[in-house]
This record gives sequence, C-alpha cells and structure tokens, in this order.
Amino acid sequence: MESTRVPARLEETEKSRFLGKTYGWMAFALCISAAAAYFTASSEPLLKLLFGNRAAGFIGLVILEIVLVFALSASIRKIPVGVAAVGFVLYALINGMTLSSIFIIYQISSIATAFFSTAILFSVMSLWGMTTKRNLASWGRYLMMALLGVIIASVAGGLISFFTKTPLNMLDILISVAIVIIFTALTAYDSQKLLKTAEHARNTDDYKKVAILAALELYLDFINLLLALLRIFGKKK
Repeated sequence: MESTRVPARLEETEKSRFLGKTYGWMAFALCISAAAAYFTASSEPLLKLLFGNRAAGFIGLVILEIVLVFALSASIRKIPVGVAAVGFVLYALINGMTLSSIFIIYQISSIATAFFSTAILFSVMSLWGMTTKRNLASWGRYLMMALLGVIIASVAGGLISFFTKTPLNMLDILISVAIVIIFTALTAYDSQKLLKTAEHARNTDDYKKVAILAALELYLDFINLLLALLRIFGKKK
C-alpha cells in the first residue's frame, strides 16, 4: 500500500517544483524588465542612444529581441540550461529597455493602474486555465491565426498612417482591444498547456529548459496585455 503512494507523492512534488520554477522565472523576468525600463527612461544618454538618429537603436533592439525569441525556441533542446537561462534574462533586459518608452509617453499612475489590472486579469485567466475541465488545446491554432491577422492589420495601419500623415486612432483602439482578447485567451491556453507538462515533469535539465521556455510564453502574454491596456486606457503626458 505504501509503495503505491510514494510515486504519486513524488510526482506531485515534481509538478509543484516545475510550476514554481516556471512562474518564478516569469516573475524574475518581469522585475528585470521593469527595472531596465525605469533605468533607461531615467538616463538621458540611453534615451538618445535608443531614440536618436531616427530611433535606430530602438529598432536594432527590437530586431535583437525577435532573433533571441526564435533562437531560444529553436535551440532549447540542444543548448545547456545555463545558456537558456542567460538568453531569457538577456531578452527580459533588452525588452525592458525598449519598454522605457512607456515612461516617456504615459503618466506613471496610468502605468501602475495598467500593471495591476494586467496582473489581476493574468492571474484570473491563468487560474481558470489550470482549473477548467474544458480542453483548450484547440484554441491554439485559432488564436495564432487571430494574432497573425492583428499583426497584418497593425502593419497595414502603420503604413497607411505613415503615407497619409494621418493617425488612425480608431483602428489602433480596435487592434488593442483585439490584442487584449487574444492574449487573455492565450494566458488560459498557455496555463493549461503548462499544467499538462507539469504533470509529467522531472528534475532533469530538459524540464528545466522547458520551464524557462514556458516562462517566456507567459511573460509575453503578460507584456502584451499590459501594453494593450495602456494603449486603450492610459493617460498620456
């Protein structure tokens, strides 16, 4: 009787450890990004480096972010745990520097309100994703299609606005609302996927790397929710 209980207990311990590591990495990355964003916004030399010369520095960092995400996702099985961790921390740092613009554009009270609203929304949807009996696996494909549509609409709107010299405020709001809906659903989807992975987790290097990759997905859900809510409700300086 005792021998059948021990493995179940061990599995539950590994599951809790895996979930703790994933959310721990995510929280750590958010702290790094927040500190980097605030420090960059407070440094005039860094701001000139990023947004001077037609924002060449900012564009370069955005490109580097995209490369890092794809590199981490593609090579996560081959690279050591330490390299994966450094890549994730580096991504959070660079993303924090690019996020410094929100401290320039929006009032600090709006940023704080958006952050706490995002935290509540993220927590609720993450908890629902982990506790619902509904299988959310089929959501992934449709959410990716919807996200691709939003990206195409954003690029098209940006080009139209650039050539016509006219801001498309209503389109921006509609895109931001769509982003909130998409990443709210993605939070639940990613959380349920994380829980299913945790049920088979072991204290191995492979699962340690999976925890970092899962933390990256949740981190992106949180950041995109935050930025979308800021664009909708944020008060500009």
